[in-house]
Amino acid sequence: MAEQVGEKVHEPTEHRLDEARKDGQIAKSHDLAQALVLVVATGVLLFAGETGIQAVTPYFTEYLGGEAWVVTNETEINHQWVRMVLMVAWVTVPLSLLLAAAAIFSQVSQTGLLYLPKKVNPDWSRIDPIAGFGRLFSLQSVARVGFGLFKILIVIVVAGASLWTQYEEFLLMVGWTVTEIGVYTIQVILWTSFKIALALLVLALADYGFQNWKTFQDLRMTEEEFRQEIKELIGDPKILRRRRQVQQQMARSRVTNNVQHADAVITNPTELAVAIKYDPTKMPAPIVVAKGAGTMAQRIRRLALENHIPIVERKELAQALFRDVDINQEVPLDQYNAVAEVLRYVYQLQGKSLPKMPQRQAA
Repeated sequence: MAEQVGEKVHEPTEHRLDEARKDGQIAKSHDLAQALVLVVATGVLLFAGETGIQAVTPYFTEYLGGEAWVVTNETEINHQWVRMVLMVAWVTVPLSLLLAAAAIFSQVSQTGLLYLPKKVNPDWSRIDPIAGFGRLFSLQSVARVGFGLFKILIVIVVAGASLWTQYEEFLLMVGWTVTEIGVYTIQVILWTSFKIALALLVLALADYGFQNWKTFQDLRMTEEEFRQEIKELIGDPKILRRRRQVQQQMARSRVTNNVQHADAVITNPTELAVAIKYDPTKMPAPIVVAKGAGTMAQRIRRLALENHIPIVERKELAQALFRDVDINQEVPLDQYNAVAEVLRYVYQLQGKSLPKMPQRQAA
């Protein structure tokens, strides 16, 4: 059953995912960086290696096959040393930077930029021999070993298939020169290595997808964990319900008190209800003391009937007041005359003396 204790039935919330990320519990494939670096390295050697060899060949020819140095002073030796270092750096530094960029990209693309100060603190549980022995023979370790053996099998299959396609070329090598054999052998090795790297990259991407799925599954929550998460984020549901009940009671009390002291209720005729009040000694203009639609409109009407507050049906006026005037706000100028007419009607109906209402005109 879904309600069994310990069964993870809820997907992780954004808060839980953020907390897991802060703790370093994120999906990551350790093989992806290695595979991407291997693909870049073999790709560069395969497609740009010949250009690099051609660039350094004159230097090697000069140093290894040219005339012997006859000048052995310190200045000339330093000059030749710097020249050799610059020549090697011209070839190796771009490749090193490219491999470093590939490694950084593979890490950032998986985890993004992370700041994990908790990982800096020593975790003494990691050196517990009993716990380490348990991890060594855990299901995860067995799965990792199995995946490693599967990768070895893939490497063997890809390498074998790549070399098998060159079977006929191998038979023709008996008539080639040593230089031709060397060049061809290097090309075959690079092509085979590049294909193996691509296969490992595909396996690493599959491993990353699996790690992403597994991490998400591990972060799923039980019913109790989900309730605790909600409590931490928005508070105890019981307290929230009680708070809403108190707020609703206070709102109803305010509506009841305001309607009881209103002079009239303007309706539309049942969908809307607006209660207005006017005290010429305290107010420069009538104000809206309560308003509502639907159920609230029915409540205002019922309170008006219970307290003998006149109810006047003015459809357009009720719509305008409900739309444009907030509670405890004065009636605007464009509705002032219509409200004044309603108040005159109410006072005449009750037999009261009509209060003197000031004339309001547009500025």
